[in-house]
Amino acid sequence: MGASLLPVLFFTFLWGIVGIVLPIFVPKGTNRGILQVMLILTAFTCWLFWLCCYMAQMNPLIGPKLHKNTILMMAREWSQVQFESTVE
Repeated sequence: MGASLLPVLFFTFLWGIVGIVLPIFVPKGTNRGILQVMLILTAFTCWLFWLCCYMAQMNPLIGPKLHKNTILMMAREWSQVQFESTVE
């Protein structure tokens, strides 16, 4: 599974709106700066978390490559275990 540009652009745009556009519309008040920083940091951390999860799926850890004989032996042994557990 490779990377696709569409999801990266979509979520970058989405979190860009939250972190760049929304802080402009925070009403004036004593806590305006804090709210703006909260929106910017929230957008950045959520985008970064999403990006890390997305990138982890690009090269998943699927396990070692097994020889055909090993796979057949595992299938034979595991099917016996499964059969024995259903008998009891």
